[in-house]
Amino acid sequence: MADQGSAGRVVVAGASGLIGRALVDALREDGIEVTRLVRRSPVAADEVQWFPGERPLDPGVLDGARAVVGLNGASIGRFPWTRSYKHELVWSRLLPTETLATAVRALGSDAPAFLSSSAVGYYPTRPGVRMTETAPRGDSFLADLCGEWETAALTARERARVVLLRTAPVVHPEGVLKPLMLLTRAGLSGPIGRGTQVWPWISLVDEVAAIRHLIDADVAGPVNLTGPTRATANDLGFSLAMRMNRPYLVRAPEWGLRLVLGRDATEALLTNDTDVAPAVLQKSGFVFTHERVEDAIRAVVPPR
Repeated sequence: MADQGSAGRVVVAGASGLIGRALVDALREDGIEVTRLVRRSPVAADEVQWFPGERPLDPGVLDGARAVVGLNGASIGRFPWTRSYKHELVWSRLLPTETLATAVRALGSDAPAFLSSSAVGYYPTRPGVRMTETAPRGDSFLADLCGEWETAALTARERARVVLLRTAPVVHPEGVLKPLMLLTRAGLSGPIGRGTQVWPWISLVDEVAAIRHLIDADVAGPVNLTGPTRATANDLGFSLAMRMNRPYLVRAPEWGLRLVLGRDATEALLTNDTDVAPAVLQKSGFVFTHERVEDAIRAVVPPR
């Protein structure tokens, strides 16, 4: 792994989210200066207000930074995906990314590396196929969104190293575990759809460590931020139930999920069967702290 202390100043957009908060904390713990882009009036010396989609970002904010990390976007874990919320999912990602890419380009040869969020939702459902960064894009709403998101970021690649962070759902009580823990606590957890579908995942610790690694690594283009070991929906759900000392019995049928959550959200997040490998990340020398989903759950869920 690259020397984390060599990173210099890092600019973070989307610092109020789960990943953003953890990234900022980790950088500061190692004495790395952080500039946070915020949409409200600044209340701290390290904050700079910006207006993505309304006015350009002053390139001077990024000048001298080692990297800018874009983590903006409305939560895909909020249901249902109504037409208006789909609109928010799209533009809460595209506008900040376009704004950052424009500022990065304006710095020319002095531009920092640009690490821009994306998601493993980029990939299609292909049961039994292990997909790396070379796999094609899917044809779902989420895949199309990821494609537009990445295209916006890549407009900066002629001036800067651009890394596309194709992140898996984060195994954390504020991430993918949040709704599952509520159901498990109530004794209502069980297989989701078939339950045997493969779900990409990553721990928060490894997500943050991977982003920090990629700030300094000689890597560009798409990078899958996923755990190295495949896990099914049942693997995750049963491990969580065991950790919380609750039953894992109540099956949620696919038709019921579609009725409550809508087809797009159900197929993109719950019944998709997508085995995604972190090929580029591992080739670059990254070492995972949590290699199995069970390890990630034990790290953040107290035993009952």
